[in-house]
Amino acid sequence: MGAPPRIARMLSERQELILRLVVEGYLECGRPVPSKEVAERPGVEWGPSTVRSELAALEAAGYLTHPHTSAGRVPTDTGYRRYVDAMLASGRVPAEPGPELELSQLRREVDEAMRETTTALAQVTDLVAMATAPQASLTATIHRVEVLRLRPNEVVVIAIASTGDVTRRVFAFDRAVDNGLVEWASSYLNERLSGLGVGARMIETRLRDPELSGVEADFVATLGATFTDLVADDGGQLYLEGTSRLLSDAHLPDLPRADRLMTALERRADVLDMLRSSLDERSVFFWIGGENPQPELRTVSVVGANYGLGHRNLGAVGVVGPLRMDYALAIASVRHAARELSRYFESVYSD
Repeated sequence: MGAPPRIARMLSERQELILRLVVEGYLECGRPVPSKEVAERPGVEWGPSTVRSELAALEAAGYLTHPHTSAGRVPTDTGYRRYVDAMLASGRVPAEPGPELELSQLRREVDEAMRETTTALAQVTDLVAMATAPQASLTATIHRVEVLRLRPNEVVVIAIASTGDVTRRVFAFDRAVDNGLVEWASSYLNERLSGLGVGARMIETRLRDPELSGVEADFVATLGATFTDLVADDGGQLYLEGTSRLLSDAHLPDLPRADRLMTALERRADVLDMLRSSLDERSVFFWIGGENPQPELRTVSVVGANYGLGHRNLGAVGVVGPLRMDYALAIASVRHAARELSRYFESVYSD
């Protein structure tokens, strides 16, 4: 449920070029673009009268409009959509955007990886960045378990599911825990639980073994609460960064209903559902203005991309901003972020 069907109306090459110049001019300056300005752009071979005629045709077709009595034009939602579609088809999106992500350094902490992604994405685009963590499902399995001693009497258990969900639990004991017991528990839990469905009722049974000593059995039983948490935590999570950026002087004039937008972003469950509705998309997806599933977001644009493993999408990463945003940068940035998250989860599973 990402991009709607492509616009079927045919435009001449001249109209396509004039539309692109109007959109790019408006994105650059934020004011209506007059015919004289379009006619003076490099590569335009027609005079102002011809340009005015084509602008009128594009307005009649619904791609442009003119506010108040201004002679200049601004793009409509449909005009932005045509511009973005043409940009993607022509390959004008930069191959390498700016966000520098080093997620390979965050091999065990999915939470940190998601936060690192949204922080970098918000900074490079100057928009609201969002990402969904992988959602556990009935088909998810326990991928790996690690048991580590933090302090003499504190042990941490990290359980990673096949979908990328991570549960991290710290246990405090009354006395020091033997290092050998910790190492044994890590090996035992992996042997017993690796590949088992996170929702399997046999997890507790798998942890029992009549041949274990009393100390071993008690230790494993205590750590078993970690896997209960992993099963329960199947609601997923939305990461959001940079909401204050939309209230800056640079963006606020382009947001006619900033109050409704902030309210919509605060309803994280709705935003999460919206992003998950695009999980079947194989490439960049976007909703421009009135295309947005949420009414409160119909004055802004959402640009996103899915990340995952092989042919299976795990989640989405994207940005929210005014209709007058740098679409090329937004598309390139979310593509890059999605690619880095895919690499990150591949590194998690390859260990």
